[in-house]
Amino acid sequence: MTHASSDSLYHRFFAHPEMVADLLRGFLEPAMLAELDLDHLKRHNTKFTTRKGQRRRSDIAWEIPTRHRSSLFVLLIMEFQSEIDEWMALRVSVYTSLLYQQLVSERKLKAVDGLPPVLPILLYNGEPRWNAATSLRDLIRLPRDSSLWRFQPEIRYYTMDEGGYPKALLEESPALTAIIFRMEHPDNPEAMVRAAQDLTEWFKRHPDGPPVKEMFLELLLAGLDRLEVDPLPAIPDDLQEVVIMLAARVEQWAQDYKQQGRQEGRQEGRQEGRQEGRQEGKAEMLLQLLQERFGLVPEAVRKQVTSANPDDINAWARKIFRADSLQALFQ
Repeated sequence: MTHASSDSLYHRFFAHPEMVADLLRGFLEPAMLAELDLDHLKRHNTKFTTRKGQRRRSDIAWEIPTRHRSSLFVLLIMEFQSEIDEWMALRVSVYTSLLYQQLVSERKLKAVDGLPPVLPILLYNGEPRWNAATSLRDLIRLPRDSSLWRFQPEIRYYTMDEGGYPKALLEESPALTAIIFRMEHPDNPEAMVRAAQDLTEWFKRHPDGPPVKEMFLELLLAGLDRLEVDPLPAIPDDLQEVVIMLAARVEQWAQDYKQQGRQEGRQEGRQEGRQEGRQEGKAEMLLQLLQERFGLVPEAVRKQVTSANPDDINAWARKIFRADSLQALFQ
């Protein structure tokens, strides 16, 4: 599925209050969830335009009553790029300010009323795993002991990295959105079939659920396309028929995958040797940087670095000069 089609499909999914509530119930921290009344969500029509008339991507904003008799505005930011935006915290800060500006302008809020709380949530479905700064202050170059910190802006966003959740956790989750995550990140055709089976069971248990079955069929077809299943089957309109059809074809797909694996195995073996060499070089360079920045590196940290995957090594390297200590870096 292209970035544009994913963007459109997700906007359609989360135009339904039931889907937003399902997402929050499934993936928001319990303590935060306890403060919200998810039975009375209200869509907020965002019109993010700067004073120069430039249009900003609005994503989706929902107003949610809280247990404190106030309202929380959830700003759902959906990211589908193949590369991580290191400036996301700054973008979130702009979106939040524009939302506040719109609320003041449209509702004519008085200063004595104050501003309602905002919860920015980044919903990310790309690769690799999200590792950009989640706080605006993490992007500001200023020593932590500076007296100027109290004048620096601060905004944080909550990250939902679809591919970062353990597969077992998603399979056990009762959330409908967990099935979306599984269909967006299938390991093989069998995983897609299991997700489709769980989807039909979900709608059997929730016959009055949100009208999103057709959207799931689009997800299913896109997932099979990403897995390079050839030829792609014609997807029926009925979910139960889809599951039956896919289950019947899984055995053939598995044989095709094994044959493809044997053909690619020799080439991958040569590539793995080169990749391992590059990874070891990255780990050694990071250890040298750690020693220069913090002094003697404990043995436990050395083992953690040398056994880490390339994404973690890259993330630590990017944050090394923003961290005050080894402990802060590896948190």
